[in-house]
Amino acid sequence: MEPSTDWLDGVVHPDIEWLDDQVIDGVIERSFRITRPGRRVPGVLWLPPSGSAAVPLVLLGHGGSGHKRSVRVVEHARWFIKHAGFAAVAIDGPYHGERVPVPLQAEQYQARIAEVGIEVILDRMIEDWQAAIDAAVISGRVDSDRLAYLGMSMGARFGLALAAEMNDRFRCLVLGKFGLRQCSAMHPGMAVPERVARDAARITAPLLLHVQHDDQIFPRDGQLELFGLIGSQTKHLVTDAGPHTHTTPAAITRWRTFIAEHLTDDSREP
Repeated sequence: MEPSTDWLDGVVHPDIEWLDDQVIDGVIERSFRITRPGRRVPGVLWLPPSGSAAVPLVLLGHGGSGHKRSVRVVEHARWFIKHAGFAAVAIDGPYHGERVPVPLQAEQYQARIAEVGIEVILDRMIEDWQAAIDAAVISGRVDSDRLAYLGMSMGARFGLALAAEMNDRFRCLVLGKFGLRQCSAMHPGMAVPERVARDAARITAPLLLHVQHDDQIFPRDGQLELFGLIGSQTKHLVTDAGPHTHTTPAAITRWRTFIAEHLTDDSREP
């Protein structure tokens, strides 16, 4: 018997519109759309079968040219639900997914971000993610005191800014494939090393930073420098060989295990 999603029928919020829902292999999945000033934020909330206890929530940030339902994002969400009993949420990044009529190439969305201003976009994404957390919490199924974030590349860019703003609201963070410097092929307007450095210093949550040794998008030295600037007392650095898009199954296991261990530990690290 498939778990019911009737609990969502009574969830009302003026800025949140719940859309289609489905249950796939025991995982509840429901789309939503948040109305923000001047924009709409499409998202997906994944939940385990109905139960009485509120569960931890993992925020999943997708990479550049991806979206909230990218294969890797969905795989993460389903793993956290089926293997750890958590909830997960993802939203489309700026000029990605359902925020645009058709998919944009990297040079196109980077140009649009640069035109608006990368720091403006960073601040908007902080607000968008906070609204997505609110959407998950009002469902009554999520423990707002047990949050984690997982994101690589563009997902790490926005996750870093969000974690700096929310500070100790997160139990842990997994970021990577991002650093203080970028390759020449990226739009120069995407580079804000001073902002990245300031945000890194504000982070206090336990963190795992994944560095891609042969990264051709974000040079390794800039990633290592970012790690040194992270303010967390507990931080771990892992390095894998290969270019920017290369990810091994072992790396994915490390990311998920790090989050699962921190969200199931009732004690807070100092």
